[in-house]
Amino acid sequence: QVQLVESGGGPVQAGGSLRLSCAVSGRTFSRYAMGWFRQAPGKEREFVVVMSWSGADTVYTDSVKGRFTISRDNAKNTVYLQMNSLKPEDTAVYYCAAAASYSLEPRRYDFWGQGTQVTVSS
Repeated sequence: QVQLVESGGGPVQAGGSLRLSCAVSGRTFSRYAMGWFRQAPGKEREFVVVMSWSGADTVYTDSVKGRFTISRDNAKNTVYLQMNSLKPEDTAVYYCAAAASYSLEPRRYDFWGQGTQVTVSS
């Protein structure tokens, strides 16, 4: 019903920046809370940042506070994740997700993108 497609990942040196995009289609964009999650090999998927549909409630995981910023352009049906001051520990597959209700828990999210690889070298 809802399709999410991430883009913008790739290799980057430590201290560099990337901007991830998540294009949304198939259903009214404003009805969903949005989040970015990431998963490194052998590790559980974890939340990076989640945002209510209105944008009023936004929570970042501690490790990215001050470095990552989520934004939303409803006119373009697109969610962005600006990642600055990247560190090797940020290396992971990053996923965009949508949920009917705001939550920090991956299991609450109903729709997921295919993921985009971010690799930060030291």
